[in-house]
Amino acid sequence: MKPISILICGGMEMRGKLKWLFLLLLSAVVVISGCNSKEEKKTSDEKSGDEEVKLVMYSWRPEDRAMYEKAIKQFNEKHPNIKVEFQPYKSTEYNTILTNALVSGEGPDIIQLRPYSGATTIADNGYLMPLDDLKGIENIEKVYLDAASGSDGKVYGVPLSLNSGVVFYNKKIFEEHGISVPNTWDEFIAVNEKLLEAGITPIAQSGRAAYLLSMTHGVIAPSAYNGNEYVEDVVGGLTTLEDERFVESVKRMQSLEKYFPKDFIALEDNDAQSLFFSEQAAMYINGDYRLATFESTAPNMDLGVISGFAGSDGVKNVMTWVDGSYAGVKNTKHPEEVKLFLQYLASKEFGQLFSDEVNRLSAITGVVPKHPIVKQITEDMEKSFTPYLMLVHFGEGEPTTKTTFENALQGMYLGEITLEDVIQEAQENYERSQSN
Repeated sequence: MKPISILICGGMEMRGKLKWLFLLLLSAVVVISGCNSKEEKKTSDEKSGDEEVKLVMYSWRPEDRAMYEKAIKQFNEKHPNIKVEFQPYKSTEYNTILTNALVSGEGPDIIQLRPYSGATTIADNGYLMPLDDLKGIENIEKVYLDAASGSDGKVYGVPLSLNSGVVFYNKKIFEEHGISVPNTWDEFIAVNEKLLEAGITPIAQSGRAAYLLSMTHGVIAPSAYNGNEYVEDVVGGLTTLEDERFVESVKRMQSLEKYFPKDFIALEDNDAQSLFFSEQAAMYINGDYRLATFESTAPNMDLGVISGFAGSDGVKNVMTWVDGSYAGVKNTKHPEEVKLFLQYLASKEFGQLFSDEVNRLSAITGVVPKHPIVKQITEDMEKSFTPYLMLVHFGEGEPTTKTTFENALQGMYLGEITLEDVIQEAQENYERSQSN
């Protein structure tokens, strides 16, 4: 019997010890759970605004730093805990730096995208977050959003600015020689002839960088093929670059050679600008973004712009394209904060600040430029615009048809190939790009 009583007593004693141990463990669990609850609450609170979040934003425009500093300050009025670091790089180095950063996975949270095929390539490779549901994106015109879309049709970027190709002219020279601002191509040729007779170089054109020739073509071409009529036909596959309307635009480029500086193919763009600053040349053709350069370099120069020439239909189409957009990197650690900043970039508030600070055309609907020249271009563009054909619709392939075309223009001016060769080379390259 003794062994039984001992066993019972021992069992009861053991159960007492186990009960005490259970209560001890239970207390520990409660304490730990309480700590976890506090930690979870702390994390939740941090996400709601206690924790400072840093976002890195890449750009290819160091010259816009002052504007972005004001923009970030404006954004921080509503979101003080989201710190955005603006990291710009030289435009010529940006693509390489961005590619390396995206491939390594250790890059920025927000990036500036090159327009059209540049944006599509990055989106198609899965590096970006879709923004179709971003607040404010619905207020941006689809034709602008197309510049930051993927092959899947989704929007991946918030368009930043619009560029327009224009003819800058020196009002003083025009007035001194009794020259009226031309409205048509024929009137433009008459102006060039009058300037040539007066011993003034009509157009300060550079040709060393081939893209400048493509730019000039983009400005004068719409009046040759009636703006969007030809564009719609060629994009829709109803015609080709061998169409007489496009051929006429290249003929016009050829006819301008006599109004360019001597040996302009060897001339750098900075040298061409100097001819314009020093009043040795009366006009200069490029994007409206050169306005800031001119006003800082020659602040006393009385500038005017011709935003396009009327075609046979009487319509003056302004050559326009989207100049980049901002996107969120898919693997960012702070997707919600990135979207908040992109939402700000899609707002009229930012668009107005951007236009006012850098005198550029904003892609945001409802922004009214304060600079008279930018306002004039915007008003003309709102009446009728046509895309920068070579950039928007012929910017694909390796090399791109745009690159092939502008290099061929160089060859034509150097006398190495004919006008017909220019057309043929561009068309054949386009056909190759479509078959690959």
